[in-house]
Amino acid sequence: MATYGQFCPVAKAMEVLDERWTLLIIRELIAGSSHFNELRRGLPRMSPALLSKRLRSLDRAGLVRRVEVGGRVSYALTESGLDLQEVVEALGVWGLRWVGDLGEEDLDPHLLFWDMRRTIPLAAWPRTRTVLEFRLSDVPQRSGGWWLVVAGDEVDVCDYDPGFEATATVRTTLRTLVRLWRGDTGWDDALRSGDVRVEGPTDVRRAIPAWLGRMRLADLAAARAAVPG
Repeated sequence: MATYGQFCPVAKAMEVLDERWTLLIIRELIAGSSHFNELRRGLPRMSPALLSKRLRSLDRAGLVRRVEVGGRVSYALTESGLDLQEVVEALGVWGLRWVGDLGEEDLDPHLLFWDMRRTIPLAAWPRTRTVLEFRLSDVPQRSGGWWLVVAGDEVDVCDYDPGFEATATVRTTLRTLVRLWRGDTGWDDALRSGDVRVEGPTDVRRAIPAWLGRMRLADLAAARAAVPG
């Protein structure tokens, strides 16, 4: 491991954390991923070989614990790893405030719907199976259709028609949906401008913003902005 040769605690911390992808692995573990394939879904542009290498490094550094039960391997943050949650959240809030530009290379429907899937506010949904169909007009047709299926406490995301009747259809662009998820714009504005169109019963159209929610960092950023300076 490269060192900075400084006694400063920031320098010592960065000797562990400043390798590419390291903090994003920590982010995924904080978000609830525990198996290799789950980490891969949250980090789709990271090669499996590099992910394995970084997990071994984090294990050696004492931030991640590797557990094998019945032949299946899982990963969990140690106490020192969990202590990074406030650091990761602070970086995310800073990014939302100061690095808001989204390039085309940043827009990934797989990553968006994976993130939405694991933070769906289930208490806001009907207890019976409910299906939202999404049609994204700014991505290739093969990637433009997505289905969010919620049944009780089970959430599934499909990039193919699951065969259930859609309760409502949301028509928008991937860019707009990402901006809604990040809290860069609000549903009222997006609906009023026509950037989002929802086809379905009136009560469902009204409920969809609460059903989907937004990324936790957006709520943290809003809470911080509301605190008097």
